[in-house]
Amino acid sequence: MNRMICLVFGLLLGGTPCLAQEVRVRDAASLQAAVGAAKPGTRILLAPGEYGSGHLFRNVRGEAGKPIVIEGADPKNPPRFTGGGGLQFSDPVYLELRHLSLSGARSNGLNIDDGGSYDTPAHHLVLDRLRVTDVGPQGNHDGIKLSGVTDFRAEGCVIERWGSGGSAIDMVGCHRGTIQGCRFREGGATGIQTKGGSSGITVRKNRFESAGERAVNIGGSTGLAYFRPKVQGYEARDIRVEGNVFTGSMAPIAFVGVDGATVRFNTFYRPEKWALRILQENTAPGFVPSRNGVFEDNIIVFRSSAWSEGGVNVGPGTAPGTFRFARNVWYAEDRPERSRPNLPVAESGGLVGQDPLLKDPGQGNFDLRPGSPAAGRGAGAFRQ
Repeated sequence: MNRMICLVFGLLLGGTPCLAQEVRVRDAASLQAAVGAAKPGTRILLAPGEYGSGHLFRNVRGEAGKPIVIEGADPKNPPRFTGGGGLQFSDPVYLELRHLSLSGARSNGLNIDDGGSYDTPAHHLVLDRLRVTDVGPQGNHDGIKLSGVTDFRAEGCVIERWGSGGSAIDMVGCHRGTIQGCRFREGGATGIQTKGGSSGITVRKNRFESAGERAVNIGGSTGLAYFRPKVQGYEARDIRVEGNVFTGSMAPIAFVGVDGATVRFNTFYRPEKWALRILQENTAPGFVPSRNGVFEDNIIVFRSSAWSEGGVNVGPGTAPGTFRFARNVWYAEDRPERSRPNLPVAESGGLVGQDPLLKDPGQGNFDLRPGSPAAGRGAGAFRQ
């Protein structure tokens, strides 16, 4: 008993300080106590089992080199947060979440925010191998919601079946983040969304499988009061989408109120209507038209029977002439002679109507077979 009190509260019964950093918990009550007492460097290990829902933790604050870590003790049997209000952290810094399972939340599965203090964002967060499933199911409910978060990374996460109007990962006013090696499946409106003045976000080497109508929504439409830090005239800037595989989705990529974004070295297989859209949804005064997008070295394999507008939808109030297209592979597998896209500007070095020779897309293998004319392009050719 003395050792457990030392682990959770940092003191022996006699009041002597102890330096133990590891806390083991087995239920929701001990988790609440452990997080409430956590200091920089504390590692909280959750035993397998049920931990309920509706947990709200405020001001969980580690330090550089001494993060607070909350993780499942057994990665093969992660602790489960089920139903209700999911899991929320408000105004955390230097926090790492690992090997947790969240399912059945009626609102957002995992919510991380800046506590409404826009000038002091939540920062230096790691989301590692989280599993978030069956969120909503109706309405604007997200697998993971990040509001006012900077300097973060999400790695190896699986997010499935989020709200019909929500996102797998929705970012509002987030900066300097990386989402890598994750899987997004069977989603609602969008897979990943970067809006509200978000910048410096990289979406790298993920799998998107029917991940919403727009698998990656670069930008969006945000109420002016929610921009972080303040309105700069764009929804998103300096966003990179690279080395990913997309299957399905009405439009895997949408540039929406963007001021500069790059989509490169991705493989798109059977998008349902368009390869990409260029849109302007926020038309408040001072906003730039969606502009300066780059789409290069991608492979797009589609069926002409499901293709619309030549694969590219351009909405009003945008600046499509500022976009650049280069070295993409366009192939209509049902009618190769109908492979040519309808781009808003001329493409440099594009390859049209030649089979890229994907190895076995029916089994999820999108590598290229030897002799492919698309060598050096697509997700398999991406190098950091």
